[in-house]
Parts: sequence; structure tokens; C-alpha cells
Amino acid sequence: MSANSVYRFSNTSILSVVALEAPEVVTSASFDDQLEPTLERLGLRRGMLEQVAGIQERRWWPEGVTYSESAAEAGKAALEAAGISPDRIGLLVDTSVCRARLEPSSAVFVHDALDLPSSCLNFDLSNACLGFVNGMQLAGSMIDSGQIDYALIVDAEGSRLIQERTIARLQDPATEATDIMSDFATLTLGSGAAAMVLGRSDQHPDAHQFIGGVAHAATEHHNLCLGDMERMVTDSRGLLLAGLDVAEAAMKEASQDFDWEDIDHYIIHQVSTVHCDALAQRLGLDKDKIPLTFPTLGNIGPAAIPITLAMHQDKIAKGDRVLVMGMGSGINAMAAEILW
Repeated sequence: MSANSVYRFSNTSILSVVALEAPEVVTSASFDDQLEPTLERLGLRRGMLEQVAGIQERRWWPEGVTYSESAAEAGKAALEAAGISPDRIGLLVDTSVCRARLEPSSAVFVHDALDLPSSCLNFDLSNACLGFVNGMQLAGSMIDSGQIDYALIVDAEGSRLIQERTIARLQDPATEATDIMSDFATLTLGSGAAAMVLGRSDQHPDAHQFIGGVAHAATEHHNLCLGDMERMVTDSRGLLLAGLDVAEAAMKEASQDFDWEDIDHYIIHQVSTVHCDALAQRLGLDKDKIPLTFPTLGNIGPAAIPITLAMHQDKIAKGDRVLVMGMGSGINAMAAEILW
């Protein structure tokens, strides 16, 4: 192998992947309505979220619904879809960016809600929008090594709180055009949950084999997107350009160990029209092979890749090659192959 950032699995498969949509639909037009006085004062046009980002709407969780509750609900659905009882899970990883507290971990609430065994290792894994794929890689390593038989990866994200606070701040008469631009990416976020069960291929020959992948880091770009639950400030253009460079570097590194010329489906992190088009052009991807969820769901952070995979899985035939590709602000990039 070319480097230790390239990894392969011999006995890991995906048994199930599920998506859980937040129920409340929030349109981009409704954001424009709330910001109309600010937009008019600054001479900015309505419709930028739809016209520039391609996001028509996103989802919110109802008030009072916690991230951990949503992650646990997705996890329960994934276990049922896989036909695996909770007592057989050896690893639970919660990869959510959104969290209600610094401690304890979000994973402990999911572990308790699903009645997982005391022997089940459980913790949070955070790496911006790349966390879920990192969780898959960690699970594959533990399954291949024989430490565990089954892993459950969960994620739940919510944009309601940060978007309500962002809109309230942008309604201030002191808001300037630069504030709109730096907070623009925040308004593209969405809410949703996802979960995946992974297990041993030799015990589940009809499951979807997790082949392996590559990771690449360019952490000199760590200041391009900085966020917490109060505010996210983003250099959208700088993040896009740097992200494309990182993705291209990762794919060049992967080409030494993988033949990814004949891929049937590209499940990429969902950000915007600009991002998806630019990534397809830079990497020479067939846009017809890239299913899109961001127009109606927005950017759901690390849940975006598993949600898109789950919603598209009925269109994936047995034997198809699937490439999941993600980037997380920081910047880290990862691509991984699944043989369906």
C-alpha cells in the first residue's frame, strides 16, 4: 500500500443503512421572508439559497426532540433492518456534530436507549462532516481484527437552533453584507439522522462488502469554517477551493491501490449545487451517477452521506460498485468503496 492512510478490509460488510428525516419542512423562501428588511437595506436579492446553493428547503426536528433520541431511533431501525439483536453489538459510535452537552458522550444515551450490552464499547467520534465515514473505517478495522462481530454507527444532526439564532442576529439593523456572506453556509444546513450496521462478511455473504478506501489531510485550512451551536462562520469560496484540492490529492493517492475508473454510484457529501458540480468537474465524475439530497434536505453534516446512501439504495443493483466521498472542514477528505 502507498501509505497508512490507505486501508483495505477483507471481512467487513454493511448489513443495513437507514435514514430518518426530521418532520418539519422549512423552506428557503421562509428564510428570505424573515431577512427581507435586511436584504432590502443591503441591496441583496432574495433567493440566493435556491439560486446559488440549490437548496429549496431543509428539515427541522420539533422543539424538545433531542439529538440522542433521533440517533437512537435511527439505530433501532438499522438493527431491525439488519436483523441483528442489540445484545450482539460490540461497538457503538455516535458521530454527530450536534450535541446538547460536553459530557457525558452522546453515545451513552444511545447505548442506554437501545439496551445495548455492557460489553459494547461506546463513544463519540467527531470529525466535522467526515465523522460517519471515519466511524465506518474504525468499525471495519475492529471487525477485521476479530475484536467484534457487529458495529452500529449512528448520527443525528439538527439545524433549528443555530439557524434561528443566525436569522435573529442577521435581522439586526447593524448587519452588514459581509455578515450575510460569512453566515450564508449556516442557512444551508439541515436536520436528519442515519445509522448503519456492519458485520462479518463470512457470516453475511449477501451483505454489501466494505472494500476499503483512502484518507487525506490538509489541516493548514483549519480556519476556513469555525462553528459551534451558536454560530458558524465560513469562508465558503476558500473552503470550496481548498476542499477540491484535498479531494483531488486523495483520489490521486488512492489510484496507487484502487481502480476506481468504473464506479456505478458516487455518494458524495451533500453541500450545494456549486460544490457538487465543482467536485464532479475536478474529479471527472459522471453527474448522472451522483444522487442528490441537498435540494430538499440541505447539508446534514456527517449524516449526509449515509442518508443519501440509504435513500438511493433501492437503485443500487447487486454487484454495483459504490464510492462514498466526503470532506470535513479542517480539512480532511476520505473516499471508500462498497461492493453492493
